[in-house]
Amino acid sequence: MGVIPYTEEHVKLLARLIRAEAEGEGNLGMLMVGNVGVNRVRGECLDFKDIRDLRKMVYQRPGGFEATIKGYFYQAPRENEMKLARRAIKGERFHPASNSLWFYRPTGTCPAQWYNQWNTGRYKQHCFFSPTQQNCPKVY
Repeated sequence: MGVIPYTEEHVKLLARLIRAEAEGEGNLGMLMVGNVGVNRVRGECLDFKDIRDLRKMVYQRPGGFEATIKGYFYQAPRENEMKLARRAIKGERFHPASNSLWFYRPTGTCPAQWYNQWNTGRYKQHCFFSPTQQNCPKVY
């Protein structure tokens, strides 16, 4: 059972996304990208009020993931990423992405805020940003 509704196709989509966005960050980095994706579906807040499933989350425009416009995203998912996607969907969370709705890879240090959202930390090359609990209680 997951913390959000899902199908096997959703697992494959999330697996492809986490690989394309964070393969160079290792398993933990990919899990954190999965946390962000799952949080966007479960949040029902801010830029993600109408995002109710993983497909809508992955392909959201504007505000979606850059990886979906690159060919690497469209490769078949591998078993490792499928396992990681299932872990994220089942609710495993990892700091600093535990409650995050955004991440990006800056050229330097992580800013304290990004689009008015607070930095919760960095993992390797990605900085993570979370809403306040008041603005988005379902991700907490």
